[in-house]
Parts: sequence; C-alpha cells; structure tokens
Amino acid sequence: ENISDFSLNITDCTQVVVPEEVFFTVAAAGILENLLVLIAVVRNKNLHLPMYFFICSLAISDMLGSLYKTLENIFIILCKMGYLTRRGDFEKKLDDAMDSMFILSLLGSIFSLLAIAADRYITIFYALRYHNIMTLRRALVILAIIWTFCAGSSIAIALFSYEAATVIPFTILFPLMMFFILCLYVHMFLLARSHAKRIASLPTSTVHQRTNMKGAITLTIFLGVFLCCWAPFVLHILLARFCPHNPYCACYMSIFHVNGTLIMCNAIIDPMIFAFRSPELRSTFKKMFCCAR
Repeated sequence: ENISDFSLNITDCTQVVVPEEVFFTVAAAGILENLLVLIAVVRNKNLHLPMYFFICSLAISDMLGSLYKTLENIFIILCKMGYLTRRGDFEKKLDDAMDSMFILSLLGSIFSLLAIAADRYITIFYALRYHNIMTLRRALVILAIIWTFCAGSSIAIALFSYEAATVIPFTILFPLMMFFILCLYVHMFLLARSHAKRIASLPTSTVHQRTNMKGAITLTIFLGVFLCCWAPFVLHILLARFCPHNPYCACYMSIFHVNGTLIMCNAIIDPMIFAFRSPELRSTFKKMFCCAR
C-alpha cells in the first residue's frame, strides 16, 4: 500500500514482484541457519562467552527479520484468497504487530552490531583486563537493556508510524548508529598497530593480536553485509513517507519486494560468516551434523 495508484500512474517503472516461493525458501533458510547458531552456542560450553552471546543476539534479530517477511507474505496470501480484509480492525492489529517485529529486528541488529563492536574494541585495546571489564553477567545485563529498549521502541514506532516525528528519529537512528560504529572501527584500526608495539614483549601477544584483529575483520564483514541488505529498505521507508507521489520515488519503491528479499538474505549470510570465521563454531557444527563425540 506504500505505492498508491497515483504513484503508479505517473511512473513508467513496473513493480518488480518476487515469487512467493522464493520468499518462503529464503526466509526458511534464514530461520534454520540462525537457529543452528543458537543451538551450537547453547550446546558448546566453550562458546559461553560475551562475544558469542552478542552473536546470538544478532542471530535472533536475523530470525525476527525472516519471520516478519514470512508472516507478511502469509497475510498477503490470505488477503488475496478473501480470508482477511485489508482494512479490518483485526487485520490492522495484526499489521501493527508485524511492523513491530520488523522494527524490533532492525533495532536489534543495529544494537547487537554495536555491542559486538564495543566487545572487539575492549578485546583489542584492553586485552589484559578484558575478562574483568566484560564479564558474562555484564554481557547479559547489556543484552537485557538492549532488547528492552528495542521492544519498547518498536511498539511505540509501530503505533505512531504515520507521524513524521516518529519516522524521522527512526530513520536518523540507522545512519547515526552506523556512523558511530564506523568511527569506532577507524579508531580501532588506527591504534591497533601502536597498541601491538606496546604489548610486543609479552608472551603470546602476537597470537592474541592476530585473533583480536581477526574478530575485528569479521565484524567489518558483518557491518558491510548489514548495510547492503538493510539500507535499501530504510531508504524505501523514507521515500514512502516524504515523497510517495514523486515519479522517481515511486520508481524506486517499485522494487519493494527486492528490498525485502535482501533483508532475508542478510539472515542467511550472517550464519555463514559465523561458520567461516570461527573455528570453534565450525567444530560444533560438524559434531552436530556428524553426531561425533
């Protein structure tokens, strides 16, 4: 409904429709992959560390994004079959609930990435005091605060989504948090070399430094994938709110289904990065699939 009939009439761009089978296949794959990550962390006690708990938080966010798109497509199919109406009270509440899930997924991903970035920063620059600074209890408290804030914000934004005062802060939050994480990265990599020289005399310092920088590189990959998959959809929200009748905006909004598919692709790519970059997770996955001791 973001693309009105008027908008379609003033643009030559035809709406790009992704087959429903593709939606459900990609969404199911994203949910299963992230569920495997959660099971692997729960089963392997060696993974009961703050870093992996933050990764689990990101996996839950990805699962919510895939689940949102799955429920949305089921809702659309039921509307086409005549079992639901587009303007009923029940349907409106259901739509608000799905919108809340989408916003919760986006906010959860942003703050999970921020938590992972902060964890990597502490690991690199405060390696000797890391276990005193980032304890398991503190990590759980941080996650509880993050998800409480995200849940409250998602409900508020979904209920007042038609107000510009709500849409503007929501859309500003996305680039603001990304900019903050980027600044953290720049600071991290600029100081990494000088910090390495300070601890070069310590035993196993080279091994720790390589491990920590590997974690920072992994986080960089996470951020790049997140931006590529979520930024087009956030831009769609901005255009739908501020220029729905502009021909150029309507032309961009015609690829709405493609942007939604990118969100679900993010849920598929992230677990692959986990498995590729983490030897401990790879080992756990092998034991889970091969039933090895």
